[in-house]
Amino acid sequence: MTDPTEPPTPKRFLSHAFIPALGVCVLAAAALLYVTIGSGGKETAEAKACAANAAQRAAVDRAAKGEVAALAIAKESKPVTPLAFSGPDGQPETLDAFRGRVVLLNLWATWCVPCRQEMPALDRLEAKLGGKDFQVVAVNIDTTRLDKPKAFLNEVGVKALSFYSDPKADVFYRLKQAGKVVGLPTTVLIDRNGCEIGTLAGPALWDSPDGMALIEAAVKS
Repeated sequence: MTDPTEPPTPKRFLSHAFIPALGVCVLAAAALLYVTIGSGGKETAEAKACAANAAQRAAVDRAAKGEVAALAIAKESKPVTPLAFSGPDGQPETLDAFRGRVVLLNLWATWCVPCRQEMPALDRLEAKLGGKDFQVVAVNIDTTRLDKPKAFLNEVGVKALSFYSDPKADVFYRLKQAGKVVGLPTTVLIDRNGCEIGTLAGPALWDSPDGMALIEAAVKS
C-alpha cells in the first residue's frame, strides 16, 4: 500500500505530467521548424537576394546626378510591396511578372500637372532602352472617368509605353503605407529580383543623358 504522505514516484510523475508537457514542446518545436524552413524560406531567400544588390545600389547612387539627382537610394534594400494592377489588355497583372528585368515603376494620373511633362520623357526612355533587360511600368491611378487616361497619353504623344492602370488606386495606397509614396508622380527603381534600388518623389527628365546613365548603371550592375 502506498503511503498518501509520500510524494509521487518518478514513474507516476512521468506518466501523468511530463508526457503531456513533452508533447506540447514537440509540437512547439515542430511549429518553429515549419516557420523557419517553410513559410520563412521564401522571405529569407528574398532578403538574401536584396542584400546582394548593394553593389548595384552603389553604382546607381554614383550615377544619380543632374536631372535624376533626387533619386533616394534605399539604405536597406527590401522586396517591393506586392502590387497588382490591370495590364494593357485589361487583364490582372502583378509586379512579380516583371522579375528578371530592371523596372522603373511610375505612378501617374491625368490630374497630376507634373505628370504631363514627365510622361513623354518616360515614353522616350522606354523607346530607347526598353527590352528584355529593362522596362518602364507606368501605372495610372485615375479612379473616375476611366476613358480619360488613354486620351491623355495620346494627347501628350505617348507611343512606346504600355498602358497599366489601377482604377482603385490600391497601388498608391499600398506604397503609401510602406512609406514609399506621398504624392504624384512617384517613381521606384526596382532590380531584377524585385528589390528596391531607390525612389524618386516628383518628376524627372528620365530620357536625359543623366537619366539614361542611371538606368544603364542599374542594368549593367
